Amino acid sequence: MEQWINNWLEEQRQKGIRGYEIKKSYKSYYVYKSTTVWNKETKKRDKTSTYIGKLNKENGLIIESSKKIVTQCKVEKIRQYGNAALLDIAMRDLQNPLKEVFGDVWEEIYALALVRVTGYVPLKRVESVWDRLYNITEISPSLNPKNLSSILKEIGSNRIKQDRIFERLSKTEEQLIYDLSVVFSRSEGINFAEKGVNKDKIHIPQVNLALLCSANDGMPTMIRAIPGSVRDITSLYNSIKEIGLKGKTLILDRGFFSDKLMNFLVEKHLSFIIPARRNSTLYNYLVKLKKHFFYRDRLIKCGKMKINDYYIYLFEDPSMKVEEQITLYKTFDKNKINKIELDEFLEKAGSILIVSDLDIEEKEIFLLYKKRDGVEKLFDTYKTTLNADILYLQDDESVFGHLFVSFLSLYGYCKLENILRKAALIDKFSPLDLLEYYSKVYKMNFDGQGLISEVPKKVHDLDKALGLNVFPK
Repeated sequence: MEQWINNWLEEQRQKGIRGYEIKKSYKSYYVYKSTTVWNKETKKRDKTSTYIGKLNKENGLIIESSKKIVTQCKVEKIRQYGNAALLDIAMRDLQNPLKEVFGDVWEEIYALALVRVTGYVPLKRVESVWDRLYNITEISPSLNPKNLSSILKEIGSNRIKQDRIFERLSKTEEQLIYDLSVVFSRSEGINFAEKGVNKDKIHIPQVNLALLCSANDGMPTMIRAIPGSVRDITSLYNSIKEIGLKGKTLILDRGFFSDKLMNFLVEKHLSFIIPARRNSTLYNYLVKLKKHFFYRDRLIKCGKMKINDYYIYLFEDPSMKVEEQITLYKTFDKNKINKIELDEFLEKAGSILIVSDLDIEEKEIFLLYKKRDGVEKLFDTYKTTLNADILYLQDDESVFGHLFVSFLSLYGYCKLENILRKAALIDKFSPLDLLEYYSKVYKMNFDGQGLISEVPKKVHDLDKALGLNVFPK
């Protein structure tokens, strides 16, 4: 027998585990649990062996399958290990901030948010989903629905504690993207929901959601609920005053564009990147397009000019210009716009004008603004996590608590997305795909020892490609 096998057997004996027997077949080694049973007929003890799993030098003992263990051995617990380890990686950065800010209830908040990274899980099923996962953090949250409802209301009523989490997440980010979306609610108990103007022209009570995320990696750093009647610019004023973003650069949509807002941001020591509205008089300035670069194989012509205390950056996409011109002429032929409007729109076809207090290269400004493209998708993911619960919650505090926990879940989801993106696998797998694959690996307690089930080859290859090394050797 090879020395490493003898060493492994000795380690088991030191742990008080005896009766293991190693059998070799070709180049593989197999572990059996051997014991003796009294035979009444022969009046002797007969040796019996139960197959445990495969043994190799790199990974140690590998259980063949959880099903085989259930039929042949007494197993204390079987838990999903692979996806639990993945979720722990996704949520790990939130542990210390939640401990520091929310104290006695942090475990419940953490467990609820972690479970909901996997998709929408109603409060009544949180405990059962959590119990299927291997408890890597070794916490003991109380997850009965009544307790969770109480905690959601408690954290929802404490905006100061939520802001402390947001400040921690925003602290190291230099450039932040800010945007708004909306959810609807017919619940009469939610006073915060107000009728407001939305792009779908739906006149029912709504709650605006203000989302702040990192331009660097797309990670969410803040969520705020805003009454549906509050205008975009007012929401930004309040968000900045609430959590403070001194020294940061905000990347905004053209819906926020105004001289008043830009002056306000400068007063608050904030830089900004914001596109001008298409009817802005800034388009009248003759910015010379002296430079060019390529963005996703598309030619972009560009130039900039200083006007008073700000810089205007003009970009022209020739391919988009042709597409917009065709659309405009078709619209004109259908008598939906007149000749004056056609000429006005043609002048700006394929162009985007961005205003900023920053004096940097045109391409850098363009690329920073383009990072906004992922925000709409982020909102869609966030509202999927929220699902329909917000339609039926009965009071404002519960809504705020639910929004906050869903934000934490979104953070974990985005963490997994970034892992996939870094490995160039984001086009092949979603975070939910990843969790499904990893859920096929279990951990079980057998004879007082924690054992990992055999890792399927596809999962092993995926883990290697991601560079996570989730499964211990």
